Amino acid sequence: MRLIERAGLSVLGRFEPELAHRISLRVFRAGLAPVSPAQPSPRLAVNLSGIDLPNPLGLAAGFDKNGEAIGPLLKAGFGFIEIGGVTPLPQPGNPRPRVFRLKEDEAVINRLGFNNDGAIAVAGRLSARTECGVVGINIGPNRESSDWTADFVRVLDACGGLVNFATVNVSSPNTRGLRNLQATEPLAGIIDAVMETRDRLANKPRIFLKLAPDVSGDDIARIAETALAGNVDGIVATNTTIKRHGVTSPLAAETGGLSGRPLRDRSTRVLSQLHKATGGTIPLIGVGGIFSGADAYAKIRAGATALQIYTGLVYRGLSAVGSILGELDALLERDGFETVAQAVGADQESGN
Repeated sequence: MRLIERAGLSVLGRFEPELAHRISLRVFRAGLAPVSPAQPSPRLAVNLSGIDLPNPLGLAAGFDKNGEAIGPLLKAGFGFIEIGGVTPLPQPGNPRPRVFRLKEDEAVINRLGFNNDGAIAVAGRLSARTECGVVGINIGPNRESSDWTADFVRVLDACGGLVNFATVNVSSPNTRGLRNLQATEPLAGIIDAVMETRDRLANKPRIFLKLAPDVSGDDIARIAETALAGNVDGIVATNTTIKRHGVTSPLAAETGGLSGRPLRDRSTRVLSQLHKATGGTIPLIGVGGIFSGADAYAKIRAGATALQIYTGLVYRGLSAVGSILGELDALLERDGFETVAQAVGADQESGN
């Protein structure tokens, strides 16, 4: 990490977390964030459900909820970015304070509640962008809506033709009842409606499904079966957790979803179970607690084709992108893998 970046993180750390986040976004929008000069190693190129990525490391949803800094973020070294979550209508989200840094644990708790500008505003920003790169959108329902399935469809109708993929978020812990949509019947209905809508679009984005890390083994098998039956293009594993295992910060009692280092092993276990349950036939995107190339490599060996980070940037800065990719490339080379694809699920095959 460069001295100027370390100083910047130190300054941001003195602000309330949500304000620090807004400042970071303004820095990106102003074009003041660093541009990644390094070209990724050819070894890191991956194909994610037919989408060619220069490297497997993406930016998770939540950082750029409203698509305000797509261009600068695409220049920061990510293989792809995901904006959102976006709902049909604008909504303010939950009352503040709603974001908490757990510095002792290198973690964050948030209970934002899908605060965003709404699908129409975000679609306008997506249609105005000129930068090349892979962009996806995380979609969700409005809290007070009477038909959440219709909400997923409305956002996809507005924005789906402008992105490479759309992630159906049925796993945020911050909208009451949302995780109940992971049950077989409602999940199958949502997938069917979303896939039907996708097929009507001129530009057909890939459809991913984002799951919670707090599901049981039986639930994982059932969700995998539903995803396979619905021809979902990928599964994102995982969202934030409501569990607090291993967390030492006094802020652990705050309600909301926990992300960061304490989530790493839990999310990787779910990822591994999904890979087994799907027989490796659905590409998986590993998210949760990635701070190093070793963390990234562990998720790939557990079954991830691609990866996403967010909380790691809070504690490691944007230079973490290049560091993680460089370490990952070295680990792949060390173990004799010529591509990321060759390493996907390697621990499953070896029985680890």
